[in-house]
Amino acid sequence: MPSAKTLEQTVTIPASPKEVYEALMHSKIHAKVTDAKATISSKVGGKITAYDGYITGKNKELILGKRIVQEWRASDWPKGATSTVTFSLSKVSAGTRIKFTHKNIPSEFFSDIKQGWEDFYWKPLQEWFSKKASVAKGR
Repeated sequence: MPSAKTLEQTVTIPASPKEVYEALMHSKIHAKVTDAKATISSKVGGKITAYDGYITGKNKELILGKRIVQEWRASDWPKGATSTVTFSLSKVSAGTRIKFTHKNIPSEFFSDIKQGWEDFYWKPLQEWFSKKASVAKGR
């Protein structure tokens, strides 16, 4: 198997840990935030798909509002290549800090995956919750 890499990122989202957890784990909210179809089981061992099936995997550990660990693969990865993503959520004054680790990324996909998390998860989550906060303040 070709060499694999680990990605570590930290991002702050302007929402509570429970809200961030739900945005990552609730199929309909995930689809609204990312603007792509997702089917996400709420159970350990349950299957996940995101981005219209580009991402598939299963839940390995789920602690509401605190931690998500998933087995994860992209459809264009080499056969049998799987990785593990871990979202560790903690409350901070600005909302929620996500300490994110993505282990075992096939080396040739590392740059695209790194940019993908930024473009397709972190920015949309920040925008989604910023808009929700603006609407709430405007009422």
